[in-house]
Amino acid sequence: MSIRFAKRAGAYVLDRGESAVRIRPDALQDAAKALTKEDIRRLVKEGKIYAIKEKHNKSSRSKKLRVARSEGRSRGPGRRRGTRHARTGRLWEKKIRSQRRLLKELKSMKKINTTVFHDYYRHIKGNQYANKAQMLLHMREQGIQVSEEELKQINERIRKDYE
Repeated sequence: MSIRFAKRAGAYVLDRGESAVRIRPDALQDAAKALTKEDIRRLVKEGKIYAIKEKHNKSSRSKKLRVARSEGRSRGPGRRRGTRHARTGRLWEKKIRSQRRLLKELKSMKKINTTVFHDYYRHIKGNQYANKAQMLLHMREQGIQVSEEELKQINERIRKDYE
């Protein structure tokens, strides 16, 4: 059998590239017989599959520059390329999208109906809430019951879907 799977799975297990994964010559037979990632983990533990040392390029100049920039040097208008939004990112979009995702999950869990969903959607679009916590506080004041446990479930589901 081929050892291609062993190299690929070894790269996954060791969290390195395939070209960095090595198999000891005396363990080629074992690597060829490995069928699962669990087998590969066992071979890694035994030292039969390993990753070569990572290269670290010297970066003293970049370290100096990073320190200088943290102090505010090399940040003036003459150094800037791109708009203010391109440099900082769109924070408003991030906030709005997270609030909309939460609202969508609440609707799918039947915590709110379509009418309430549309009302809150418009509020979000109108920038009525500074963050998700403020939106939830407003919902609880309106009588919508969302427990902390349900909120954890929602956040976990959102994290899985959007990562």
